[in-house]
Amino acid sequence: MNFTRWSARLPGTQRRAAARADHGAPQRGEGAVPAARAERRLDESPDGGLDTLPVRDVLDRIPGLVALVQGPEHRVAYLNDAYVAAFGDRPAGEPARTALPELDELSLLPLLDQVLRSSKPRTVKSRKTSGGRSYTVTCTPLETDGGPGVLIFAADVTDHAEAAERLRTSERRQRETAVTLQRSLLPQELEEPDDLRIAATYQPGGTEAAVGGDWYDVITLGGGRTALVIGDVMGRGVRAAAVMGQLRTAVRAYARLDLPPHEVLQLLDGLATEIDPHQIATCVYAVHDPNEGRLVYASAGHLPILVRDETGTIHRAEEPTGPPLGTGGWLHASGSVPLGPGSTAVLYTDGLVERRDEDIDEGVAALERALAGATGTPQVVCDRLMRALGVGADHDDDVAVLVLQHPARKGTDGELFRNAALELLGGVEAAPRARAFASGVLTSWRFPTDLHDLGVLAASELVANSLQHGTPPMRLRLRRTDRRLIIEVTDGDDHLPRRRRAEPGDETGRGIAIVATIASNWGSRRTPGGGKAVWCEFVLPDSTS
Repeated sequence: MNFTRWSARLPGTQRRAAARADHGAPQRGEGAVPAARAERRLDESPDGGLDTLPVRDVLDRIPGLVALVQGPEHRVAYLNDAYVAAFGDRPAGEPARTALPELDELSLLPLLDQVLRSSKPRTVKSRKTSGGRSYTVTCTPLETDGGPGVLIFAADVTDHAEAAERLRTSERRQRETAVTLQRSLLPQELEEPDDLRIAATYQPGGTEAAVGGDWYDVITLGGGRTALVIGDVMGRGVRAAAVMGQLRTAVRAYARLDLPPHEVLQLLDGLATEIDPHQIATCVYAVHDPNEGRLVYASAGHLPILVRDETGTIHRAEEPTGPPLGTGGWLHASGSVPLGPGSTAVLYTDGLVERRDEDIDEGVAALERALAGATGTPQVVCDRLMRALGVGADHDDDVAVLVLQHPARKGTDGELFRNAALELLGGVEAAPRARAFASGVLTSWRFPTDLHDLGVLAASELVANSLQHGTPPMRLRLRRTDRRLIIEVTDGDDHLPRRRRAEPGDETGRGIAIVATIASNWGSRRTPGGGKAVWCEFVLPDSTS
């Protein structure tokens, strides 16, 4: 076989030959290096240059693997020394399918057919053999004395492939660490308010994306009220998850102060700036009070809450919305949206509705349509919304969804949720009227005697405290759920009471201490229209609930 005939087809050979023809060969003595020390150049060989070098010798010295196959059966015509060292010597003239099983192992036999048919070179990257080595293979068509053939050149890229695999492994472990961190910072079990049914879903981004900073939480505030929060820290990775954990912890701490939603966001805004001045987050903080039948909320650059009422109508809580947390210098404001019995509300992050090829308003509109037809328990609604918006395991962004329902209770279940209220006009007869009212209500609710007496005592002490330190208008409210009895007194003074130790000679100052001792929990808060509310609650015995 004449290798010299097709050696001219090797890359660069014709180009170098043309360059020599244009510029001429250098003459002896023209160079600056003395002849005694000059090294012979390849194109100054005595027999005329590179074109006459033995091609077999050149290919045998190439560190890459080289093989030549001919004909439709790809019969072996040549293997260089590197190929033989890697896979062993093979008989010439045998078909590649039987003589070169490593090509079949690398799935190259169909590629050889394709190269012969198209007469175009093809390259496949980083194919791994059973021996653990990885090769990038280029197949080039050429004409030989034996007919059309394919020159196979395989470069060993094992080191590069192993480095890439180590990098992928490191990225995968980092993502797993971030996901584990984020899941550990999210609530392991949602708190279960008496008046709401709640479910949440968190779906991290696809395997190629670093985890984000989405979070949600449910916080029971006492007195039948519930705080709900959902947020999204911009960015990805462990840092975003860590910032998310700090914000979630801060939200729970601020929620215990029982502040209005906009004041909670105001505090969070300052904290976010201290945590990382370059990190911003969006957030919605909402409070549900069953006595009001509304969801009072404040939003820091977050997407609007969606509510489906008992008639199936969708309400979008769009205003007011302030800038994201961490921007500083903004006074947030609270708004409200109806959430009466039979209503369902959805809080979510942008991963649920944002798509690269469409406006985010279109995604929110799609979510409204999905919510209009999503019925069932809160968990069922979560799952249906995720499916309707196309969120799967390969979704490219984190998604958090929080669904809450205010059930419309009727029949036997409705008997467990009752309300009673009395307007207190002041004067010496107010305390006796309050005690008589509380006694009658608790008797009608068929509470045990000991719980009845404790409830009347707590109502009496709270009313007495309001009469002495508060201002009109005053109201006594009793509420029972399937789990607890709640007693609340409101008045027009915004000075919050505190528990203190009364001296032996003091005639006052023991009312709140008595309430705190006999009740399961107690607290106070300022009301939106001015004034305050002081409440306590008793856990119902199992036989009662």
